[in-house]
Amino acid sequence: MRETLVLTVLGPDRTGLVEALADRIVAAGGNWESSHMARLAGQFAGIVLVTVERDHADQLRSALRGLDDLEVSLRVSTAPPPAPGERVRLELTGADRPGIVRDVARVLAERAVNVEELESSVSSAAMSGEPLFRVRAVLRLPPQLTLADVRSGLERLSSELMVDLTTG
Repeated sequence: MRETLVLTVLGPDRTGLVEALADRIVAAGGNWESSHMARLAGQFAGIVLVTVERDHADQLRSALRGLDDLEVSLRVSTAPPPAPGERVRLELTGADRPGIVRDVARVLAERAVNVEELESSVSSAAMSGEPLFRVRAVLRLPPQLTLADVRSGLERLSSELMVDLTTG
């Protein structure tokens, strides 16, 4: 029987990290199924979904401990059934300010919206050079919630916030 594992990986970025991680997973009989990885402030950070035969899980754990400069944590996962409700994509752009992620998260949580994926960044606005905050997210709306309600809640955060919500 196969076991589903979620790995989190963190360490100083360097060439070959992904290969070293993948080599250890394959050597233990694991299958790399999905991942999200990024370089942030010189650090390599990632989340990897791996499946492995249950009797090889300890071998995989041992192999991953051998990655000297990486902190790897591992969690056994049982996938729950998909949540009900509509899946939507959010793109949000506006002037950056402290607390903006907290405020966006609060609007979503108050409406029982589940954040399935989130990516954010700050860059310079083309004309003014001012810090520009961007979010791309995948959300799961509860069945009774409308896109209009989510949009209006987010737009109330700032008149300068551009919100784009699409289904799918």
